Amino acid sequence: MQSVDVEGLVEDVALRLGRGLSLEDVDGLLLAYSSNQPHADKVRVDFLLSKRVPTDVIAWQLSHGVAVAIRPVVIPANAQLGMLGRVCVPLLVRGYRVGYLWVQQEEDDESATAILAQLPSVRDQLDVLAALLLDSNTAETEHRRRREQEFLAACRGEAAALSAVAGWKEVANRGPWQLVTALEVSEEPAGPADDPIAATLTHRSAALQATIGMDAALFSAGTSTHAVMLFRDSIGRANHAAVLVQYQLELGKRLGRPAGRVLLGISEPFAAITGLPEASGQSRVAAQAAAVDPMLGELVDARTVGIFQLLDGANGGRLNSVYYRRLLEQDRNRELLPVLELLYDSGSSVQSVADQLHLHRSSVYNRLARIRSLLGADPLHGLVRLELHSALKAERWGRRPRL
Repeated sequence: MQSVDVEGLVEDVALRLGRGLSLEDVDGLLLAYSSNQPHADKVRVDFLLSKRVPTDVIAWQLSHGVAVAIRPVVIPANAQLGMLGRVCVPLLVRGYRVGYLWVQQEEDDESATAILAQLPSVRDQLDVLAALLLDSNTAETEHRRRREQEFLAACRGEAAALSAVAGWKEVANRGPWQLVTALEVSEEPAGPADDPIAATLTHRSAALQATIGMDAALFSAGTSTHAVMLFRDSIGRANHAAVLVQYQLELGKRLGRPAGRVLLGISEPFAAITGLPEASGQSRVAAQAAAVDPMLGELVDARTVGIFQLLDGANGGRLNSVYYRRLLEQDRNRELLPVLELLYDSGSSVQSVADQLHLHRSSVYNRLARIRSLLGADPLHGLVRLELHSALKAERWGRRPRL
């Protein structure tokens, strides 16, 4: 942080207002404070000593709408907390919340009217202060920006970026990995302050904060519509669930409203960094599928989204089904897929399939059991059946005469 500039600006605003000021980030961490207040209350003294707002004070402040405010908010005195009245000034840049400036009332102030009347005179300084905080935000440092851009380029399949990411200490020798797409689905209408730059920073910062201290999460980046996170492959989903909850909370802090439904699309594991672009596509489609089909839930593995994989690949002529590719790889003697296609075409009549293939019914059941074991899913269940049946027909269509 450009601490000298920030602290100097806080001192300048404090002198202009003739008030004691403190500056904090969106998590309640003290960033700077003025030195010219003779009558600091207990809350201010404790804050300056501990550098963090106590939870009971946070609760009092939040009860007055601080987290969603876009204009100064008057916080009444609270004798039980040892707190004089205050005015909270939310600091925003292009709709992105970067922190709060607190102006304490004096003991003899009957209301905050005088403070509110003074604030327009320091509007320019407050805008500069917000810009400084934005520039010093952890997710907004130039080094972090470059790395995130490189990571996103690798997700798009750019060779130089893939080579660079493969050598990062967070990534090298820590595979296999999974790529996760975090997507918010909200019915909240877009506001006038919304723009791609602010949206990108919101997702970048929320993803970074949501994964700090999470060993399984190796890196994160944000775009104007979503965030992407690189995870170490794991069997369970406890880490993913924890990140989902935290990401939703971090979004809310920065959006100035409760975050909507947050979804995580999770790719198949990949052991070589060259698999990153394909994993990126898988996780993106999984998140998109969950957005249009709530039955899929919030933590969505790419393999479970069924026909949505096929629909996404239709324009490029690809078959993106994880289940179908697995069967193609394992069915070297063409014993499994013909049984499956006939079973789908005949309305699930095992006897009809056995007759057409000149097999005993028990052989058909055995092959179905092998398919179920290979997939880890029931090939006769709704979405899985739809996906595989569609993939079988799509492959046939791919062999059509070109007229």
